[in-house]
Amino acid sequence: MKIQVDIDDQYEETSITIQTNEWTEELERLLAFIKSETPKRLFGIEGEQTILLDPEKIDFIYSENRKVYAAIDNRHLEIRLKLYEVEEMLSQHHFMRFSKSVIGNIDRITRFELSFNGNLCVYFQSGNKEYITRKYVTKVKNKLMTGGKSDDI
Repeated sequence: MKIQVDIDDQYEETSITIQTNEWTEELERLLAFIKSETPKRLFGIEGEQTILLDPEKIDFIYSENRKVYAAIDNRHLEIRLKLYEVEEMLSQHHFMRFSKSVIGNIDRITRFELSFNGNLCVYFQSGNKEYITRKYVTKVKNKLMTGGKSDDI
């Protein structure tokens, strides 16, 4: 990748031009980074404590009974946001939609198995497992082949 920066008083605002022959994962990440604002913090509630969550340690986030939870190892911490809000926040951290009620961290997947009904059962580094519904299987498999960094797949 070649980068050129031209700083001159003649420019009133910042402008970015990208010239390429094909769309790549690297370009997608670069655009996501450029468009992102100051990242919001993600907090989990456990009992009386509020805990700052590291997205890299979260296996998946799911909604159940109108509440949203983050699965980290064997802990399930409540997040006081809507699932779609969490999905937007974590999209740059390799989280993808697994089903209507689950988004998962594809970087933490170690293996997956095809279920009898066409869904994928994915296993995470922590031992947790979750299902990807047929609607999202192709998208997740493509992302795993091109963008996921797990070496076990």
